[in-house]
Amino acid sequence: MARPIFLLSAFLLASLLAGCGGSTPPAEPVPAPTQIAAIDTPPPEYPMALACAGIGGQALLEVEVGTAGTPTRIDLVRGSGNDDLDRLAKESVQGWKFRPATRAGQPVAQTIQVPVNFTAPAVRPDACFALDAGRSPT
Repeated sequence: MARPIFLLSAFLLASLLAGCGGSTPPAEPVPAPTQIAAIDTPPPEYPMALACAGIGGQALLEVEVGTAGTPTRIDLVRGSGNDDLDRLAKESVQGWKFRPATRAGQPVAQTIQVPVNFTAPAVRPDACFALDAGRSPT
């Protein structure tokens, strides 16, 4: 009876050792996660009438950047104090392009906060004189 137990033990030991031979290739390393990166983020067009009036401000937007690198959702977190500037900020950011964040080498959606600044010019632009006279600036 001892011989069958010995053979069974030897078989089990051989099976276990066969799996330790290193014949399985090592697993591929998982790429490190990356964050969103801006690619093309042109500033919004500043309306001449607001620039001439010295109206400026900063709109703070919460932007979800999808896997394609484009905004999929834009919410106003804090307004600039002017509805036109807030609208222009959202419209401008809608056209921005990003490199999306990644996890395990795959793009993922991620939300970021983006400030959009409208700084009134320190020197009144010459085009303002045409607006003052009721003409369209050229």
